[in-house]
Amino acid sequence: MSVPVVVDVRQLPHADGLALPAYQSADAAGLDLLAAIPHDAPLDLAPGTYAMVPTGLVIALPSGFEAQVRPRSGLAAKHGVTVLNSPGTVDADYRGEVNVLLINHGKDTFTIRRGERIAQIVIAPVVQAQLAAVTSIAPTERGSGGFGSTGR
Repeated sequence: MSVPVVVDVRQLPHADGLALPAYQSADAAGLDLLAAIPHDAPLDLAPGTYAMVPTGLVIALPSGFEAQVRPRSGLAAKHGVTVLNSPGTVDADYRGEVNVLLINHGKDTFTIRRGERIAQIVIAPVVQAQLAAVTSIAPTERGSGGFGSTGR
């Protein structure tokens, strides 16, 4: 079991009345994000289109952590709706609203309503690499083989 990380969260006025993100099971990795759109203005996402959906949340991640915005498997499997820039990254020094860029790859228009679970957010540690410029790179058995080079 991991040690909990404290993440400060502020709900913006357009998220009033919505629950904070929550884990849906004891061993869930992601917290569900909700659509903070007006009750009287659901968002119709036509096939092949995408839209930025507000969550009404501002988060303050501790230094050394990131938040990854990922698709919900149910929306993808049942409706073809997914996060376009998956995973979206929220850096520890970002203090704007967390939004979700959704795309509809399905064949039918998908309507997003206020409070609907639209994505999940995973809090993860960050390792920053120190790049070292070299004149050659050590070879491997795989070499420069690209997509599909190691099998089907």
